[in-house]
Order: sequence, then C-alpha cells, then structure tokens
Amino acid sequence: MKKIFSLALVLVLAFAFSAFADGMPGGTKLIFATGGAQGTYYGLGGVLAGKVGEKTSTTVTAITSGGSKANIEAMDDGDAQIAFAQSDVAAYAYNGTRLFDDKFRNFSTVANLYMEQVQIVTLDPSIKTVADLKGKNVSVGAAGAGVYFNAVDVLDAYGLNIERDIKPTYQSFGDSVEALQDGKIDAAFIVAGAPTTAVTSLAATKKIYLVSLDDEHIMKLIAASPYYSKNVIAKDVYGTDEGATTVAVGAVVIANDDVSEADVYNFMYGVFENLPEITAAHAKGAELNLNFAASYTAVPYHKGAVKYFAEKGIKVTGK
Repeated sequence: MKKIFSLALVLVLAFAFSAFADGMPGGTKLIFATGGAQGTYYGLGGVLAGKVGEKTSTTVTAITSGGSKANIEAMDDGDAQIAFAQSDVAAYAYNGTRLFDDKFRNFSTVANLYMEQVQIVTLDPSIKTVADLKGKNVSVGAAGAGVYFNAVDVLDAYGLNIERDIKPTYQSFGDSVEALQDGKIDAAFIVAGAPTTAVTSLAATKKIYLVSLDDEHIMKLIAASPYYSKNVIAKDVYGTDEGATTVAVGAVVIANDDVSEADVYNFMYGVFENLPEITAAHAKGAELNLNFAASYTAVPYHKGAVKYFAEKGIKVTGK
C-alpha cells in the first residue's frame, strides 16, 4: 500500500511540475501595476500577464493604475511587485529628481519594451505647431503622472511655460478624450505607445490631428533631455491626413528587488519565448525584441532578468 501511495505521489508531483515545464519552478503571484484602462500599459500588460501565467509557474495579475509615478510608489508600499514606468520617470525615481523628493533604490529593471510617443492630440485644425498651444486649454496628464514633465520639456523647447503660457488641466487619457469631445479643452498630451486605445476611440468618431515637432526643436529637446529620441507616428495609425513627427521615451518594466529570481526570469521567459502569440493579441508585441529589452542603462537590471539575458548571450548590468 505504501508503495502504491508513494508511486501516486510521484506521479502527482511529476504532473504538477510538467504543467510548469517552461521557465523556472518556484514561481509565486505578482501584482503588475500598469496604467489607465484606455492606455497601452493596461492593454498590453493584461496580455503579458496572461501569457506569463499560462506558460510558467508565476501568476501575474495586471491592474489599472495612475501611471509611472503611482506605480513606483505602489511598489514601494508593497501594493505591487512589478510595474510599467516611462524610462525617464524610472530614472527620476532612482536618482530622486523631478517627480521624486527621495531616491527610490529598491527596484530594478526587468526589460525595456517599446517606445512611447509624445502624442499631442487636438480636434482643432488651426493648432498646427506646439507654439499654437499658447493660451489654449491643454490636458497635461493625470496629476502626478510622468506626462506632465514630458509636456514641460516639449513646451520649454518652444519657449513656453506650462503654467504661464497655457491653461493646463490634469486629466487621464480617457478623461482627456472626453474633454476634447465636449470642447472643454483644445489639446491633450498623451504619452503612450501608438496606437493608444483612448486616441483610437476618439479617431473613430471625430477627425483628429496630431501636432508635429520640427527638427530644430527636437534637437533642442534631446540636447536638454537625452531620454528622448525622434519618432514618427505614421498616418495610418489613426487615419490622420499625414504622419506626425514627435519624440518618444521607453516603456520599461521594473520590479522590486525582493521579487524572486524565478519570478522575474519567468516574466522574461513568458514574454520573449512567446512573441508571436503576444503579437497576435496586441500590436505592440511586434515591437518587442531582446536587444531593445537590454538597452536601458539608467537603472540596473534585476537578477532574474540578468540570468535570462545571459542565457541568450546578452550581458546587462545588474545590482
């Protein structure tokens, strides 16, 4: 009888481990702070969370949030273990600048995923340049969001002060779109990977325009803030009359340092070993690749990510 019980136990354990044959064993449950319900973070985050949970021993639950700054604070408070953050905001947190009075040094980079475009959206065809925003009602992101400083940087490059030269409002992407539809604001800064759900929804019912930045001011902006790079949003992304030239920052996944090596390794494994399936579920999957994932230098990488990259022959700086 004991032999039969022992054999049965071995078979049960073997089945349990075979169910999680991919990645590392010993995964736990992670809360993944993403962004607003109509932003790219939440849409893509849900896809990534599902795939990691399906393919590895780690379970990931994606939740909505107030964005980059709120995510870092939620991780610090223990309300999330892994999160999205703009590459510039993660650097601000790590160094204790701009949005942050103190240095947050208890998190690490997991992967740099894709570029987030600074999208200046309007329904007013007379707003053709950033300079045309002077005196206008403009949404500059939810209170405390990284979008605010993207707006500050872009406006500064054009000699405009965010408090003096425009009438700023502080709204989420979804609220910004509603305010545009209702004529309560003239334009909105939306920093997210294009296509962004909120903007796509607006473009489905209204003719939208994206305000372009010219090369002279882009060069000035990048010289002052090297986190940015030049980027073009093609006209077919939202069905606009022409493409828009802008700047972009990276969308980085970060994790608390005390998250296990297995869990972060499994996150990497679940994502980068299943890119075709992720791309089929979300367009941003087509932009994910390991070389870009390893390109972020402002915050050292988590040990689980270091292990995964090493197995792929890529060296990154860890803690």
